[in-house]
Amino acid sequence: MITCIVCAAVSNIKRNFHPILFFLLFLHERHTNMLKQLFDGVPKRKSLFFLIFLIVCVTFTYSNHFNNAFHFDDSHTIVNNIFIQDIKNIPLFFKDGSTFSSLPSNQSYRPVVSTSLALDYHLGNGYDLFYFHLSSFILFLLQGILMFFLIFKIFDLSYRNDWNFYIAAAATSWYMLHPANAETINYIIARSDLQSTFFVVLAFVLYIFSPFCRRTFLYLIPVGIGALAKPTAVMFAPMLFFYILLFEEKISLYDFFKRTYFKRIISVIKSSIPSFLFCAFMYLLVDHFTPENWQSGGSSVFNYLISQPFVIFHYFSTFFLPFGLSADTDWEVLTTIWNIRFFIGMAFIAIMILIAFMFSKDVRLRPVSFGIVWFFLALVPSSSVIPFAEILNDHRIFFPYVGLVISVSWVIGLLLLKYSKHYSNQLRNYNFWVVTSMLILLSAYAYGVHERNKVWRTEETLWQDVTVKSPKNGRGLMNYGLSLMGRGDYVNAEKYFAEALHMWPYYYSLHINMGVLKNATGDKATAENYFKSAVQNGPNYPDSWFFYGNFLCNQLRYSDAIPMLEKAIMLSPAHIGAHSSLMKAYNETADWDKLNTLAQETLQITPGNQEALNYLNASVTRKDRIQVMEEDARNTPSAERYLNLSLTYYQKGEYRKCIEACENAIRLNPEYADAYSNMCASYNQLKEWDKAIECCSKALKIAPDHSLAKGNLNWAQKQHKD
Repeated sequence: MITCIVCAAVSNIKRNFHPILFFLLFLHERHTNMLKQLFDGVPKRKSLFFLIFLIVCVTFTYSNHFNNAFHFDDSHTIVNNIFIQDIKNIPLFFKDGSTFSSLPSNQSYRPVVSTSLALDYHLGNGYDLFYFHLSSFILFLLQGILMFFLIFKIFDLSYRNDWNFYIAAAATSWYMLHPANAETINYIIARSDLQSTFFVVLAFVLYIFSPFCRRTFLYLIPVGIGALAKPTAVMFAPMLFFYILLFEEKISLYDFFKRTYFKRIISVIKSSIPSFLFCAFMYLLVDHFTPENWQSGGSSVFNYLISQPFVIFHYFSTFFLPFGLSADTDWEVLTTIWNIRFFIGMAFIAIMILIAFMFSKDVRLRPVSFGIVWFFLALVPSSSVIPFAEILNDHRIFFPYVGLVISVSWVIGLLLLKYSKHYSNQLRNYNFWVVTSMLILLSAYAYGVHERNKVWRTEETLWQDVTVKSPKNGRGLMNYGLSLMGRGDYVNAEKYFAEALHMWPYYYSLHINMGVLKNATGDKATAENYFKSAVQNGPNYPDSWFFYGNFLCNQLRYSDAIPMLEKAIMLSPAHIGAHSSLMKAYNETADWDKLNTLAQETLQITPGNQEALNYLNASVTRKDRIQVMEEDARNTPSAERYLNLSLTYYQKGEYRKCIEACENAIRLNPEYADAYSNMCASYNQLKEWDKAIECCSKALKIAPDHSLAKGNLNWAQKQHKD
């Protein structure tokens, strides 16, 4: 439907050129008026200078994050998500949520996020981390600019004075340089929080500064886009209600319950009804297109709910003291309300609500009330009745902190303004110390951001930090073990896996990783037992079946592997790894009809997939795949073809032929590190340790960061010593 609308619009441009031109001129005039509204009461030169200064400072602070690695859910939503690899798939993102992730349980409906990822992939011509970070960062800067005008307007509506510019500037800077927000900016798939927050802020700016957008309800368009990035954007409706109540109708939260204000409250309701109806529609739309297999991850609604008051208190505390930030905490849900954390959290919420009510009485203090309301409303989607797998996440506070920074900054600003009157004789010195203190504070926060960027640099740095900050988190221990295994440190990797298994004995992913490790170290029997445990503990996760099936394939047990891989594809139809292994199994068992069908299905998912094309050809000619590869290598020799042939020989256990194919590859490309690494792996299997060490040393001389060569070399050296 969306595609049809776009195509129709494009095809009609020529016929309707003049009306469109007039419409664009009309919008330009309206936007010009909005810009005048934006700068109404704001010192133009100061604002431009501040915004340029802010952009420079924030960019410098985040300058070390643009090549940080993919983490967490990035694996199944970006790295292993084939749909984002082609911008032609963008219409599919809006069809339903099945293209958002390669894991069925994580397939939520967020087409705007997937579209932005596909564009990043297209611009970077692949998984270029710079482009993925750049697009998010630009949006972050734009949000900061919009926040400045929004905050200044809210302050000016309450109490107009010469300090409002500086308070709004300080508030915006505090938010932009807050270390907790670095989690959202570094974690690429968390752009869902960034995008939804940005569009909510944009909606407020359009509503407040553009009478045209307000009359025509165009301010709701950003809300709709934000909801398609993350449903939390629908909280715009109640937020707008309280904005109208406090700042337009000038009704306090106390007055809301008085009969004398009944007519004015009805007016507030009428003004906010369009936003409530639209947000309700967007929520139902997102829910409708979210696949039934999506799971929030949590189990007990009650336990999750009673845990959230203290989590909210933690978020509030982190705003002032952002220490101990952890990418994956080891917090656990409360099992009963008879816990000191529950009472602390409930007392905090009660106090904050009381403050919101009390401060709403005074027009000058209403930004405090509005900021508190924003803070709590923004937390409703993640801190209420929907139990998520993690009890808290730092990227969840990106949206709520917009409100909190408004409240806190206004309180501090009014206090400083009040005390400035007592130092009227020494106002210059007073202002100097205020500005100096503010710059020191912001510098400290900026330093914290810079340090958090370093933590997110690689999988190893991130998970090492998690093991320190959250030592009881089994997933953190597992993922740090994974990073160690990736560089060939199998001994220490196993220690972390074992410790994690002691904490989380039924975590399917841990059993998979232990199986991979044992397989890499040659303990095939133990590896198989772990893969079986993964299937038993995670029967609804495709990776459980895929890794076991792939293991069986590598053991040449194709008949046993086929049902495992078929199950993986049934759970995740776009699992390319499972497609690849199953095509291999069908090929090796000469099941040509099934191979033909599967190869065609694979090509529908990834058009032009060379492996699928080779298998499709094999299913037609009914030649063994390795025969086809041998013919291709002989007829059109290349280093890459011989390398691929060597991999096939290796997988079939024909290690001498693997070495021979690698030697042919090296003749064509003497600097081919992958070929030397494959030779090393084959010599390891043949237990010819000296030759293995020699080959891996050559590979590392060519490519010092070659992880497979490092792992193979470590294994060869260890076995040689033993």
